Amino acid sequence: MDKVDGVIIGAGVVGLAVARALALSPAGAGKDWLILESASAIGTGTSSRNSEVIHAGIYYAKDSLKARWCVQGREMLYAYAQERGVPHQRCGKLIVATQESQVAQLQGIQDKARANGVHDLVWLTAEQAKAMEPALSCLAALHSPSTGIVDSHALMLSYQGDFENAGGMVAFNSPVQSLDCRADGMVLQMADGTELLASVVVNATGLTAPWLAKAFRGLPAQHVPTAYFAKGNYFTLSGRSPFSRLIYPVPEAAGLGVHLTIDLGGQAKFGPDVEWVDSPDDWVVNPARGEAFYAEVRKYWPALRDGSLIPGYAGIRPKINAPHEAARDFVLQGPATHGVPGLVNLFGIESPGLTSSLAIGAAVVEALQAT
Repeated sequence: MDKVDGVIIGAGVVGLAVARALALSPAGAGKDWLILESASAIGTGTSSRNSEVIHAGIYYAKDSLKARWCVQGREMLYAYAQERGVPHQRCGKLIVATQESQVAQLQGIQDKARANGVHDLVWLTAEQAKAMEPALSCLAALHSPSTGIVDSHALMLSYQGDFENAGGMVAFNSPVQSLDCRADGMVLQMADGTELLASVVVNATGLTAPWLAKAFRGLPAQHVPTAYFAKGNYFTLSGRSPFSRLIYPVPEAAGLGVHLTIDLGGQAKFGPDVEWVDSPDDWVVNPARGEAFYAEVRKYWPALRDGSLIPGYAGIRPKINAPHEAARDFVLQGPATHGVPGLVNLFGIESPGLTSSLAIGAAVVEALQAT
């Protein structure tokens, strides 16, 4: 049986960040680290099907992992992207109230942001918001100057490069089927029948992390949540964007509303919406959903022309709460929780997972050192 010091399962942005952190940590230096990825390339799932936004840390419950890791990870990510030349832009965003009842909600958002350590939100009147974005229609807005965008694939390539420069290796087309927790370590069973012994295993498989954890023999079943899938459809704007900043409505259940984001080339897209689905492989955008997009977008951009939204792509949020339940926090489950030495499970790492990736990597290193 082949043996390595540690295995990270999943080469999305979080798996790559975790692998990088482990390989570069004082305790991990010089050890044999391996990423096992079922696909043929890095970041083919949620990591490449999102808004590529660097979030400020505004919306999340006080003292939650989402709040803490987003604020910490945002600063780490900006510094990292600057140092490594990863394309990014601190473009800012406006959170807009388009009806009277939402104005009070904006105040609540500002209060929640302050509680999370985000102190740079600026209240704007309708006139001030329109002066910044002339095409915008709203009653009031919050300006978040520390929100930005990043080239997620370039970021993942940089994480992979750091990992490989530290001696790590990435194995593609290598799906893990199950794992045995034994006294001498953990034995991973691969789809091709290969077995691999490791002292450290991190389950960073995103959408399928709970499914995989159910196949970990020796992990108590009560520590494995149920996986749910909230699909988000995106529609691309044909023509030039009238906005230079991101535009977000007041958040809705399960998501942040049909917002406008721009990429580093200036292309605008709208989404994601929220469509609960049964499969993590349901990537098809239903063009008919675009009708609802027009109505939502016109609340803050009345000039949106008929026929200007083109079906773009879809991503899926790796939820661990049912549609009728409140959104759950990130779950980093280490040996201190489940009692299996060397094992870390990452569950429910949806947005702001990209922004939080470096902070999550540091937290995994800490969780393993604590045992």
